[in-house]
Amino acid sequence: MNSDELEQLKRGDQKLFSRLVRDHHHALIALANPIVGGSEAEEVVQNAWVKAYKAISKFEGKSALRTWLSRIVINEAKMQLRSRKREFLFADMGDTQENHDALTDRFSENGRWKNSPANWHVDSPDALLMSSDLEQCLEQLLAEIPSNQRAVLEMRDSSGIPFDEICNELAISASNARVLLHRARAELFKLVDHYQETGEC
Repeated sequence: MNSDELEQLKRGDQKLFSRLVRDHHHALIALANPIVGGSEAEEVVQNAWVKAYKAISKFEGKSALRTWLSRIVINEAKMQLRSRKREFLFADMGDTQENHDALTDRFSENGRWKNSPANWHVDSPDALLMSSDLEQCLEQLLAEIPSNQRAVLEMRDSSGIPFDEICNELAISASNARVLLHRARAELFKLVDHYQETGEC
């Protein structure tokens, strides 16, 4: 969205706001889901859209629009939890020594490949990422990885929220946030690597 469109949006252009919803709704659902659970994520995001619409005229552009929307969703999700008087525990469940990091065995001590990446099944990395089959595989993986990893991945890589804000919002340490992000990225790497080799999830 360019600066002229942003100004129109801030003046209440409903067409542009509808486009904003189309562009970001699914990602915001994915952000709310690990915090409140799938059954309530839609309600949280709907409430967040109402608040965003009312507050859009005050958006100063100090952060990306997606980051601003993400903060509204996170605040709405936390309010939802408080209203239910539930405590959100964000411990790293499933943290066992058996967990295998997909990146561990890929590099030698000097940082070189131990096992080279497979040849591309497609013409370029961009073409690979545009594959609808890979998109389905990624959606399946994101539904299966631990919710804490998915939340940190979405907040950091998709919404661009700084680590200190992620830690504050989710009440976790910086080291824990980085571990969770690394594990989520490693799972994505493993999936893409496997897809390159086999063309399947």
